[in-house]
Amino acid sequence: MALRSAAALVSGPRGLCRLFSTSPISSFIPPSIASTETPKREMAEPSTNLFVSGLSKRTTTEGLREAFSKFGEVVQARVVTDRVNGYSKGFGFVRYATLEDAAEGIKGMDGKFLDGWVIFAEYARPRPTTPPPENNTYSPYGNNMSNPYGRQ
Repeated sequence: MALRSAAALVSGPRGLCRLFSTSPISSFIPPSIASTETPKREMAEPSTNLFVSGLSKRTTTEGLREAFSKFGEVVQARVVTDRVNGYSKGFGFVRYATLEDAAEGIKGMDGKFLDGWVIFAEYARPRPTTPPPENNTYSPYGNNMSNPYGRQ
């Protein structure tokens, strides 16, 4: 019985719409393409230091230097690695001698394959400046931080 009533609903025009909605007319309006775009991050100021992401775990500092040296004089290349196991964290930095070489490095390597992975190159952003930690005397284990052995 239930199958027959479901088949009767689906068989007519806009049948699926009636089957899955409570109103006789579909109220679904697809979002516009403009509203679904993700906001892009601001471009960093051009510098000789590039941030490279999407690196394989197999990528080494030497391999990164070799790949980027095709586009200019590489002063320094570094793959950031995990301290415990030594594997790549998937990103690194390349420093060129000139801004022109850095721009060529981005143009030549952004979106290209390195060790089987698509990598992304962009100008590195400077680290945000954080104030040095104040000499706080707060301790969750007690308030006496002046004496390392506790109260005496």
